[in-house]
Amino acid sequence: MPNTKVTTIRQPANQADELEFVARVDGVPVSEAIRDAINAHIQARRDDPAFQQRLRERIEADRDILKRLAE
Repeated sequence: MPNTKVTTIRQPANQADELEFVARVDGVPVSEAIRDAINAHIQARRDDPAFQQRLRERIEADRDILKRLAE
């Protein structure tokens, strides 16, 4: 997988056991199940109007800070 980044997470043992079982039943590696879940979460955020509004507000606030720093 080109251009990848390793991320380490801590999770409760029971969640790790359940995730491993689900991945095994689905016939995929745990890492693929995690990537799928992350992709679904990101897509849900893209589709959430409230999140999109907060994102626009954050972008504007960051833009203002960057503009002040560049002066």
